[in-house]
Amino acid sequence: MPARPGAAFDAFLESTAPSAAERRDWTPEDGPLPALYLSHGAPPLFDEAEWMAQLFAWAQGLPRPKGILIVSAHWEAAPLMISSPAAATPLVYDFGGFAERYFSMRYETPDATAMARRVAAAMPDSEPLHQHASRGLDHGAWVPLKVMYPDADLPVLQLSIPTHDPDRLMAIGRRLRPLREEGYLVIGSGFMTHGLPFVDFRHPEKVPGWSADFDVWAAEAIARGDIGELARYRSQAPGMPYAHPTVDHYVPLFVTYGAATDPEQAATTVVDGYWFGLSKRSFQLN
Repeated sequence: MPARPGAAFDAFLESTAPSAAERRDWTPEDGPLPALYLSHGAPPLFDEAEWMAQLFAWAQGLPRPKGILIVSAHWEAAPLMISSPAAATPLVYDFGGFAERYFSMRYETPDATAMARRVAAAMPDSEPLHQHASRGLDHGAWVPLKVMYPDADLPVLQLSIPTHDPDRLMAIGRRLRPLREEGYLVIGSGFMTHGLPFVDFRHPEKVPGWSADFDVWAAEAIARGDIGELARYRSQAPGMPYAHPTVDHYVPLFVTYGAATDPEQAATTVVDGYWFGLSKRSFQLN
């Protein structure tokens, strides 16, 4: 436990975050923005200087998007829903046991009504999009975005996960693909391994075999662009079910793959390594 929760985040805001102003806006000449899958952490991300630097550098290397659509592991809801587009919608503090500071953090993004209309128009009659009147961003969205886009000056919307079925999630992602061509960033937010009940928090340096084995399996499939293998994770992935006692943190990657221009391409891993033994593997596809 750090002496002052979020001290690394304070240092980041002072020394690193101001350079976000140097980013140039996306233009059509840039082509489609990539589709991202990121391991999002939780409030302790704000105590991890290296991890924050990696996420910020990732965003720094991309043109500044027109807006962000993010699918978080922490909103499983059917039918398919989208968060409130109102400016400065209050956040969802869907965690417990952390320092009080994290329950007072804000991420007050601008109005996203126009973006919400665009996302709704992308969905077919068989997968209509329902507008949640008041739901804000949960920690699977706002925690990494406070680091990647610290100025909170972009419209952000969150999409629910209505199913765990890879094919259906891929289909949702395909409907979102044109948004990338229009300058919107599409993100699936989860955690490459998430066996929290089996983590030894007394020894943060220890990487359990189930986590390492699953990560190697996923890395190899991602490098091959083998979506079929990734979809067979329940039966093929080593380390199951310990790596994912529930699969909510894994399945957002299928939205990412669906949104990619060529889902069978080799993805580019941007962040790897472990946090308390959990794989932080995060990647992008064009």
